[in-house]
Amino acid sequence: MVPDAGRGEADQVRLHALTQADDLEGVRGLFEAFFAGIPYEWYRRNDLVHYEGCWAALMYSHFAAAGLDVRVEGMTAHGRLDMAVLSPGHVHLYEFKVVNGKPEGRALEQMRERGYADKYRDLGVPIRLVGVEFGETERNITAFSVETA
Repeated sequence: MVPDAGRGEADQVRLHALTQADDLEGVRGLFEAFFAGIPYEWYRRNDLVHYEGCWAALMYSHFAAAGLDVRVEGMTAHGRLDMAVLSPGHVHLYEFKVVNGKPEGRALEQMRERGYADKYRDLGVPIRLVGVEFGETERNITAFSVETA
Protein backbone atom coordinates (compact mmCIF):
# COMPACT_ATOMS: atom_id res chain seq x y z
CA MET A 1 0.00 0.00 0.00
CA VAL A 2 1.34 3.43 -0.93
CA PRO A 3 0.99 6.00 1.86
CA ASP A 4 -1.20 9.01 1.17
CA ALA A 5 1.31 11.87 0.91
CA GLY A 6 -1.53 14.37 1.03
CA ARG A 7 -2.59 13.02 4.43
CA GLY A 8 0.84 13.68 5.91
CA GLU A 9 0.85 17.22 4.62
CA ALA A 10 -2.70 17.75 5.89
CA ASP A 11 -1.66 16.50 9.34
CA GLN A 12 1.26 18.93 9.38
CA VAL A 13 -1.01 21.81 8.41
CA ARG A 14 -3.54 20.74 11.04
CA LEU A 15 -0.89 20.51 13.80
CA HIS A 16 0.40 23.95 12.85
CA ALA A 17 -3.10 25.43 12.90
CA LEU A 18 -4.04 23.76 16.21
CA THR A 19 -0.86 25.00 17.87
CA GLN A 20 -1.26 28.54 16.54
CA ALA A 21 -4.89 28.55 17.76
CA ASP A 22 -3.79 27.38 21.24
CA ASP A 23 -6.07 24.35 20.83
CA LEU A 24 -4.22 21.88 23.01
CA GLU A 25 -7.14 19.42 23.16
CA GLY A 26 -6.95 19.25 19.38
CA VAL A 27 -3.19 18.69 19.59
CA ARG A 28 -3.77 15.86 22.06
CA GLY A 29 -6.32 14.18 19.78
CA LEU A 30 -4.02 14.44 16.78
CA PHE A 31 -1.11 12.83 18.66
CA GLU A 32 -3.30 10.09 20.09
CA ALA A 33 -4.29 9.22 16.52
CA PHE A 34 -0.64 9.30 15.37
CA PHE A 35 0.45 6.94 18.15
CA ALA A 36 -2.53 4.62 17.68
CA GLY A 37 -1.38 4.12 14.09
CA ILE A 38 2.05 2.74 15.03
CA PRO A 39 1.96 -0.97 14.17
CA TYR A 40 2.09 -3.48 17.01
CA GLU A 41 5.01 -5.29 15.34
CA TRP A 42 7.23 -2.25 15.85
CA TYR A 43 7.00 -2.72 19.63
CA ARG A 44 7.31 -6.48 19.70
CA ARG A 45 11.07 -6.97 19.89
CA ASN A 46 12.30 -3.73 21.39
CA ASP A 47 11.97 -1.69 24.54
CA LEU A 48 11.54 1.73 22.96
CA VAL A 49 8.15 2.22 24.60
CA HIS A 50 9.91 2.39 27.99
CA TYR A 51 12.07 5.37 27.06
CA GLU A 52 10.95 8.97 27.33
CA GLY A 53 13.38 9.97 24.58
CA CYS A 54 11.54 7.84 22.04
CA TRP A 55 8.22 9.56 22.72
CA ALA A 56 9.86 13.00 22.89
CA ALA A 57 11.52 12.43 19.51
CA LEU A 58 8.19 11.48 17.95
CA MET A 59 6.51 14.60 19.34
CA TYR A 60 9.42 16.81 18.29
CA SER A 61 9.51 15.45 14.75
CA HIS A 62 5.84 16.23 14.19
CA PHE A 63 6.10 19.79 15.50
CA ALA A 64 9.30 20.44 13.54
CA ALA A 65 7.81 18.99 10.33
CA ALA A 66 4.84 21.32 10.79
CA GLY A 67 7.23 24.27 10.57
CA LEU A 68 6.77 25.41 14.17
CA ASP A 69 9.43 27.11 16.31
CA VAL A 70 10.42 24.12 18.47
CA ARG A 71 13.18 24.18 21.05
CA VAL A 72 14.25 21.04 22.89
CA GLU A 73 16.22 20.32 26.06
CA GLY A 74 15.95 23.96 27.14
CA MET A 75 18.24 24.57 30.09
CA THR A 76 17.00 26.72 32.95
CA ALA A 77 18.46 27.60 36.34
CA HIS A 78 16.64 24.63 37.90
CA GLY A 79 16.61 21.91 35.25
CA ARG A 80 15.98 21.06 31.64
CA LEU A 81 12.64 21.43 29.89
CA ASP A 82 11.87 18.73 27.34
CA MET A 83 10.32 20.94 24.65
CA ALA A 84 9.07 24.47 24.04
CA VAL A 85 6.88 25.47 21.10
CA LEU A 86 6.83 29.22 20.54
CA SER A 87 4.09 31.01 18.63
CA PRO A 88 3.53 34.74 18.19
CA GLY A 89 0.60 34.77 20.66
CA HIS A 90 1.63 32.15 23.23
CA VAL A 91 4.19 29.60 24.36
CA HIS A 92 3.55 25.90 25.02
CA LEU A 93 6.02 24.17 27.34
CA TYR A 94 6.05 20.36 27.23
CA GLU A 95 7.40 17.91 29.76
CA PHE A 96 7.21 14.18 28.99
CA LYS A 97 7.13 11.16 31.31
CA VAL A 98 6.67 7.44 30.77
CA VAL A 99 4.47 5.70 33.32
CA ASN A 100 3.68 2.08 34.02
CA GLY A 101 0.05 2.03 35.09
CA LYS A 102 -2.14 5.00 35.80
CA PRO A 103 -1.03 8.61 35.21
CA GLU A 104 0.94 10.19 38.02
CA GLY A 105 0.95 13.92 37.21
CA ARG A 106 4.73 14.14 37.56
CA ALA A 107 5.32 16.01 34.30
CA LEU A 108 3.21 19.04 35.20
CA GLU A 109 4.45 18.95 38.78
CA GLN A 110 8.07 19.09 37.62
CA MET A 111 7.42 22.13 35.44
CA ARG A 112 5.79 23.97 38.34
CA GLU A 113 8.44 23.02 40.90
CA ARG A 114 11.35 23.96 38.67
CA GLY A 115 9.83 27.19 37.35
CA TYR A 116 10.35 26.32 33.69
CA ALA A 117 7.97 29.09 32.62
CA ASP A 118 10.13 31.81 34.19
CA LYS A 119 12.58 31.71 31.28
CA TYR A 120 9.79 32.71 28.86
CA ARG A 121 7.95 35.37 30.89
CA ASP A 122 9.76 38.26 29.20
CA LEU A 123 8.04 37.38 25.92
CA GLY A 124 4.84 38.93 27.29
CA VAL A 125 2.52 36.20 25.95
CA PRO A 126 0.47 33.54 27.74
CA ILE A 127 2.46 30.45 28.73
CA ARG A 128 0.82 27.05 28.91
CA LEU A 129 2.38 24.12 30.71
CA VAL A 130 1.65 20.78 29.07
CA GLY A 131 2.45 17.63 31.00
CA VAL A 132 2.31 14.55 28.80
CA GLU A 133 2.48 11.03 30.21
CA PHE A 134 2.89 8.00 27.97
CA GLY A 135 1.72 4.59 29.12
CA GLU A 136 4.10 1.69 28.54
CA THR A 137 1.30 -0.83 28.04
CA GLU A 138 -1.12 1.57 26.35
CA ARG A 139 1.58 2.75 23.91
CA ASN A 140 -0.13 6.10 23.77
CA ILE A 141 -0.83 9.24 25.77
CA THR A 142 -2.41 8.39 29.13
CA ALA A 143 -2.39 11.94 30.54
CA PHE A 144 -2.27 15.33 28.83
CA SER A 145 -2.51 17.97 31.55
CA VAL A 146 -2.60 21.66 30.70
CA GLU A 147 -2.45 24.74 32.89
CA THR A 148 -1.59 28.37 32.39
CA ALA A 149 1.65 29.46 34.07
